[in-house]
Amino acid sequence: MVCVSADVQGWGVSEWRWRAFKIVQSVVERLPRAWAYALAVVAARFAWRFSPLARPRLEYNLEVACPELTPKELRKLSWLNFRNHAKAYADLMLLPRMKVEVMRPLLHVNEKDLDYLEEARALGKGVMVVSCHMGSYEVVSAIWSATLAPVSLFAEELEPRALFEWYRDTRARLGISVLPLHLAGLRKVTQALQEQEMVVTAIDRDITGTGHVMPFFGRPAPIPLGPAALSLRLGTPLLPVCVYRLPDDTYQAEATPPVMAKSTGDSKADEVRVTQELLSRIEAFIRRHPEQWHVPHRIWEGSP
Repeated sequence: MVCVSADVQGWGVSEWRWRAFKIVQSVVERLPRAWAYALAVVAARFAWRFSPLARPRLEYNLEVACPELTPKELRKLSWLNFRNHAKAYADLMLLPRMKVEVMRPLLHVNEKDLDYLEEARALGKGVMVVSCHMGSYEVVSAIWSATLAPVSLFAEELEPRALFEWYRDTRARLGISVLPLHLAGLRKVTQALQEQEMVVTAIDRDITGTGHVMPFFGRPAPIPLGPAALSLRLGTPLLPVCVYRLPDDTYQAEATPPVMAKSTGDSKADEVRVTQELLSRIEAFIRRHPEQWHVPHRIWEGSP
């Protein structure tokens, strides 16, 4: 009998995951966008039917966010959610051959929402764009980076390392910096904001396990306080934004008025208060577009 250590087994799984991704991605990037979407929808149907945890966890989260849904409505919503997310993944796989000029017609922004962005930028302290796991931020970030200011994205470090590096390098080609969620990444965020850049992050999931428990859709959940803490320290405005897919497969970016963090002298209470205000804006985004909010992970106690 040959015994294989957990580390070696994990490396093997990760290596095969990377190879499988690259095979699929190399095919998808050569397809017309409509064909890439068709393939993505087929993959979404398979994942939606057979995923042992992703679908149950997603439906649990959607039920918390939209308690008025009937079981039939919840089932339909979760399918649309998987479908939209698969298309966003196809967009990501198409990025190596995409140019910003081609991407610009894919993004729609109302004048009011542009005004909120310009209001935040006018302060000269950078902009912390705060959002949730919805839509495709590669499209909007690439366009903003080419037309407004350099953009950085917070991103979870994926395994294997080669997969994370592909994400990082693909985004970098479009002018998007990827910042890992650790201390070195936080130092780069501070530097980027001091240089009046835009940093995009999401607060609807506690990836690092260091979040503060507070009400999210009326139920206690760990939520990261980092954006509020940075805003209080640097004076950077916080701009709640969501990006969602339209029926014609273009994207709409939607914003709210900037949140200005004001200190009362109690730093922890200030961080919680500002984050709660951000969460209320994020909740409104999700309630308006639940079919676009894709978080197949545990947020609340009781989730599968």
